[in-house]
Amino acid sequence: MADARVATVDAYVLRRTRGAWEILLLRRAAGTRCTGAWEAVHGRIEEGELPEDAAIREVREESGLAVERLYNVAVQPFYLHDSAVVTLAVAFAAIVAPASEPVLAEEHDEAVWLPLGAAGPRLAWPRSRAAVADIAILLATGDAGPVEDVLRVR
Repeated sequence: MADARVATVDAYVLRRTRGAWEILLLRRAAGTRCTGAWEAVHGRIEEGELPEDAAIREVREESGLAVERLYNVAVQPFYLHDSAVVTLAVAFAAIVAPASEPVLAEEHDEAVWLPLGAAGPRLAWPRSRAAVADIAILLATGDAGPVEDVLRVR
């Protein structure tokens, strides 16, 4: 029997330059799962860790970047067959400084900043494409507007 639990996070790393959002995509390196797939930052929540703390940690570990603002975007289910868990992945928009440049961990071999509207076709996961579309709507004005008080975590 499978369990369901909040076990993972997705962090869509964004920077605002010249009044427009850019999103960081990372390509999986050879010898890792999903070799060659373009993705957002993601990872497992450690025991005793809040999802928002896991997102900030994963951004730092996978890209070397410091999160300045963090927004709750969605919760997306995904079945992890290796552990028989339906994970509820909490998706965040992680805002970094405009001049930020990533330093990759060994699981990725390339990084690219793309305009938010151009990221969808490159992303391997349909759920990531949906999250990016939601982020474009929610942060269209540079913040979450009238729902800032509900969506902004940090």
